[in-house]
Amino acid sequence: MPDTQLFLAFVAAVTVLMLIPGPNVALIVANSLAYGVRFGLVTVAGTASAMVLQLALTALGMTEVLGRMGVWFDYVRWIGVAYLLYLGIQQWRSAPVDLTAVRPAPKSAGGIYSKAFLVSLTNPKTLFFYGAFFPQFVSPANNLNAQLAILCASFLVIALVVDTGWATAASRARSFLAPHGKLRNRLTGGFFAGAAMALAAARTK
Repeated sequence: MPDTQLFLAFVAAVTVLMLIPGPNVALIVANSLAYGVRFGLVTVAGTASAMVLQLALTALGMTEVLGRMGVWFDYVRWIGVAYLLYLGIQQWRSAPVDLTAVRPAPKSAGGIYSKAFLVSLTNPKTLFFYGAFFPQFVSPANNLNAQLAILCASFLVIALVVDTGWATAASRARSFLAPHGKLRNRLTGGFFAGAAMALAAARTK
């Protein structure tokens, strides 16, 4: 089992992360607005399917790497802190993205599912992010495999709940996010940078 405090911090961080829209949410919102909640949920199923594969690859990779690192375990986590800080600065400085410019997939359950799966699977930053994010909440004193399994399952459940919420509230979310792209970047960047600094402070205790 993960450390209780680390697990609660993980749940809070993932919840905030999922509330900040990215490519998956943009497509979920676009399809929900264009075709209704049913097709929004098909989009959620597609992004979640890709997420299962990504999480499995991440867990397998981290089990191998972290299991062999031994005394270097904390150095891996410091690299993760640095990467999260880099993401925060990059997001803060990036140009706003208009989420209303995202086109819905063709109105076909299979087509919508496939596009959602590919959009989620082919995001080049996802595996790097998972690799930097998950080790921050793993305790070397506990069973590594069990911790990663619980964290990955929890991540997937939270993502499904929040993305379903995006699908059901698509029209309201889209109208809010359209003129606030810069605010979205600031929130995302601030979250990443804040998480990096908080985790860095925790490492020194």
